[in-house]
Amino acid sequence: MTTTEQLQPFDPAEYLDTPEHQVMLLEDAFATGDKAYILNAIGIVARARGMTALQKETGLNRATLYAALSEEGNPTFGTMLAVLGALGLRLGVQPADMADAA
Repeated sequence: MTTTEQLQPFDPAEYLDTPEHQVMLLEDAFATGDKAYILNAIGIVARARGMTALQKETGLNRATLYAALSEEGNPTFGTMLAVLGALGLRLGVQPADMADAA
């Protein structure tokens, strides 16, 4: 007799319940420079904070937000600024050699 286990979908957004944890994920994603990871991390934080609120704040519809923040997404710079602003975040710049030292 063979038993089959049913796996439940895992959504990390359910576990990133504090702004500090969300920022830690984003810092890690940005440190890699990997576009897919960065977009996925922003999407996770957006879901953790609530897509409905993000939709209202940015004026973008849910489908656009989900598509833009997917690993395959290619959001415009304006969309990224709107999303990050709605999440209470902002982009920063530092010299590359400082990023390597961190």
